[in-house]
Order: sequence, then structure tokens, then C-alpha cells
Amino acid sequence: MDSKIDDLNKFIEKIKNSNILVIVEGKKDKAALQKLGINNIIELNKKPLFQIVEEISNFNKECIILTDLDREGKQLYSKLNSNLQKNGVKINNRFREFLFRHTKLRQIEGMDSYLEAL
Repeated sequence: MDSKIDDLNKFIEKIKNSNILVIVEGKKDKAALQKLGINNIIELNKKPLFQIVEEISNFNKECIILTDLDREGKQLYSKLNSNLQKNGVKINNRFREFLFRHTKLRQIEGMDSYLEAL
């Protein structure tokens, strides 16, 4: 279990230091990541997806999509993933896959409290 916590912390450090863009669904998700020191965040907040894809592809070559793991979050993820890739943005899935495979976390807004509880 401890190595998973170490891995999770390493991912968070890497994201903090790389300044890679992280896409989240809303304010609470953004707030949770900011508590962990991640600041390069864009929230979807009901903006049209094409607008977000345009904004991101103009400035970023790579990003992380951290939508929740519920049905809606997965649909958002797949739309963003394919549209961003069509626009030349590389999607970094390692952190997302790690979260889903190795933690019980299903919503990004709970990440800070999840880490505190470990």
C-alpha cells in the first residue's frame, strides 16, 4: 500500500513541476488539486467543449484530463480525448489510469481528503 502512496505523491510532484495543463470538471475539483499545489488547471464548467478544445490546442501540446469516473465523467473524457488529439494535443493518461487502477478515488474533488486519510 505504501508504494502506491509514494507513487501517487510522485505523480502529483511531477504534475506540479511540469506545469502540464490539467483539465477538471468543476470548481471543487480545481480546489482539491490546488490544495495539493497543482495550479495549471482549466475547469470545464459547462463551457462548450469545442471552445475548450480550441483554447487548449492553441497553447498546449500536452495535457491531463481528470474528469470523474462516473458515467458523465467518462463520456466527457472520451469526447475531450478524441477532440484534443485531433487538434494535435497529446493526452497524458498515466495519472488518470493510476488513480483508477490503484486507488478507490472516483471523484477528483475528493483527492485532497483522500490523500489526507491515507
